[in-house]
Amino acid sequence: MTNNPPQTAGFEMAGGTLSVVTHDTLPLTSLFGVAERKNPKRAFLFVSKVLGRHIPIAPATMRQTYCQLAAQIPQDLPEPVLFIGMAETAVGLAAGVFQEAKKQLAQPVFLTSTRHPVSGELLCEFKENHSHATDHLIYQPEDAELRSRALNARTLVLVDDEATTGNTFLNLLQALREAGLDEVERVVTVTITDWSNGDIANRSPLPVDEVALVKGRWSWTPRPDAPVPVMPSVNVTASGTSRLSPYQDWGRLGMDETECRIGTHIVAEPGEKVLVLGSGEFVWQPFLLAERLEQQGSDVRFSSLTRSPIATGMAIESVIVFSDNYGLGIPNYVYNVAHQKFDRIIVCVETPAETVCPALLKQLANVAPHVEVLTYE
Repeated sequence: MTNNPPQTAGFEMAGGTLSVVTHDTLPLTSLFGVAERKNPKRAFLFVSKVLGRHIPIAPATMRQTYCQLAAQIPQDLPEPVLFIGMAETAVGLAAGVFQEAKKQLAQPVFLTSTRHPVSGELLCEFKENHSHATDHLIYQPEDAELRSRALNARTLVLVDDEATTGNTFLNLLQALREAGLDEVERVVTVTITDWSNGDIANRSPLPVDEVALVKGRWSWTPRPDAPVPVMPSVNVTASGTSRLSPYQDWGRLGMDETECRIGTHIVAEPGEKVLVLGSGEFVWQPFLLAERLEQQGSDVRFSSLTRSPIATGMAIESVIVFSDNYGLGIPNYVYNVAHQKFDRIIVCVETPAETVCPALLKQLANVAPHVEVLTYE
C-alpha cells in the first residue's frame, strides 16, 4: 500500500450504497462509473471508461490501457507464459495486453475462456459465481507448438476487467492445476481495477503478482427494503443454432501472432464519425479494424454487443435490447449508443450476417444513416 492519502467514492443505488477506497493517485472517475446490475447475486457493476464494452470509446484509449497494464507485468517470468482472458467482458482487454506483453517473451501463448462450445479438445471448466453467466470453458490450443506451451506453462497471466473478490481467478487457477498444469510456479493477475484488497495473493497456493491501474477495496451496504433484481435468462453455455466462423484464431483455440483480418476492404473518410461494434466474445478482430480506421484519420469509437443485463441510469444512459446472433434465444444489449449520433456503424459478427437481429439494425438506423454488418469470413 502506498502512503498517498486515500481516495474515497460513494454511489447511492436503489439496492444499497457502494463505497470504494484506494490509495492510488489516478482519478477514479477517469476509469469507471457504476450502474445497477439485473442480478440478485451482485447488485452493482463497475462500468469501465477505458474498456470499450459498455461505453463507446476511442481505440487509442483502449490501446493505452493495454500498454499501461503490460508495462507493469514483471519481466522475469518463467516461460512458457500462458495468458488467459475472461469471457466475455475481458476477451479484448486480455488480447491487447497479450499483444503488448509478448514482445518481451520467447514462449507466449494466449487463450480465452468461452461460453460458446467449439470443435476442439477441452482443457478445463470453471465458474464465475457472481456472474450473469457462471460457466466458462477453456480449450487446448489447436496448434501443436502453442498447445505445448500451454500445457507446460510455468507462469499464468490471468486477465479480467476487474476483480472484486478474486474468487474467479482462484477458481480458474484450481481448474487449471486439476487439468494437469502442474508446472505452474507463478501467477500474475491483470485487471483495470482490483478491489480484492490482496485476497488473491493471500489465498493462492502459488506466488501472485497483482497488476492493476487502481487497487483498493469496496463495501456494499444493502437497503433492507430494496426489491430483488430479476435477471433475464442469459446463463447459457451452449452451441446455438447459428454457425460460428471457422476462424478461431483470436483466442478460443490459441493465439500467438495477430493481425487484422476483418474488414480489410473498408476505408473511412477523414473525420468520419464511425462506431465499430464487436459482438459478445468476438471483439479482438473488430477492435483491430476500429484501430486501423482511427489511424486513417476517422473519428472512431468502439463498443460491443453483450449479454450482460444492466439497468439504465448512472453510467448507463441508454440501452438497445434485441435477440442474440448466436441462436441461443437470449436477450442481448448495446449500451450508451442509442442517445448518440454517428455517420456510420459497423456491426462485426462471427456468425452469418442474417443472424443479426433486425430489431437491432432498425434501432441503430436511428443513430446512423449507414449501418452495415461485417462477418468474419
